[in-house]
Amino acid sequence: MATDISNYYMYQPQHVVPAVFAALIGISLLLHVYQNFRYNFWRVTFFMAWGGLVFLIGWIARVVSSYHTDNLNLYIVQTIFIYAGPPIYSAAAYNIVGRLMNYLPMYAPLNPNRVLITFVYLGALVEALTAAGAAKMSAAGDDLSRIKSGGTLMAVALVLQAVVELALVSLVGLIHFRFSRSGSEIPPNVKKLFITLYGTSTLVIVRCICRAIESFTLFGEIEKGAKHYGYILAHEWYIFAFEAVPMVLFTFWLNVFHTAHFLPRQKTRYLDLDGKTERLGPGWIDRRSTWETFADPFDLGGIFAGKPNHESFWLSPEKWPVAQDGSFAMGTTSNVAGGQINKSPEEGQILSMTHA
Repeated sequence: MATDISNYYMYQPQHVVPAVFAALIGISLLLHVYQNFRYNFWRVTFFMAWGGLVFLIGWIARVVSSYHTDNLNLYIVQTIFIYAGPPIYSAAAYNIVGRLMNYLPMYAPLNPNRVLITFVYLGALVEALTAAGAAKMSAAGDDLSRIKSGGTLMAVALVLQAVVELALVSLVGLIHFRFSRSGSEIPPNVKKLFITLYGTSTLVIVRCICRAIESFTLFGEIEKGAKHYGYILAHEWYIFAFEAVPMVLFTFWLNVFHTAHFLPRQKTRYLDLDGKTERLGPGWIDRRSTWETFADPFDLGGIFAGKPNHESFWLSPEKWPVAQDGSFAMGTTSNVAGGQINKSPEEGQILSMTHA
């Protein structure tokens, strides 16, 4: 399919399908805003609202752009915002993992308070590369060298995000392995969080791989000096199947399995070694300076010396009071104000508040 100089797309774009995705993303965004207010959980899942807003703007701009295919500004806006949304969504997962490690400090391989900062810095790099590459490609017109340089930035960003997601999945897998090896039964709230993090990260990785293939396909066509683009670039269904669908599933997954159902709002509240009781501890205590924790987040120096630099406060449960409003592990409490659930411990095994 030859490129029409009056059309910045390589095909005649759909009007209805992008509108459907915009509506779905908008519904999910409203749900996230409602849930964050209901559970007062903004500090943990703020990025779901921010990412949803950015992604929504991108798809609304694409709908408008589909009626004005010769408008460069609209084309640039929809390209940048659609590409920029997913890395922000991923930042929500980084925050969730950090909060999960605060809840399970005995199985955390590094300082939970450094997880978000480390991954968000990497995410910011992905975001910067994505925005720069998308802007350069969108404004390139018929300049193949600018298309290629912009595409290179996009490909690097996509590969980097996939690597970061693999690192996140590995971190979750390590926590999961340590918990399983401890001999304690993993409570339902933690199991569901593990499944959610595995699933949402897989969706992001699939999206990154498919988008990277798209970018490398573009490189191949440019290298051949082709005036006609390959099948992937000339068909719109590819962006729907491998950009919109995975991220719509991602955002609704975190609507249905919102973290506020499974983890306490307070980061100092942790699960005791019995896998049932929750206590109000001091939070993660690292005796090193801030710069040392950045330079050696896994405290390898302390581990090899046989003297870890963090306090194992969970080994002295008698020092820390039991949470009096119930337990997320037992399904007997909620983040809703006054949300204690009047249940017996046996009934609490069923997380009836999971989808409240």
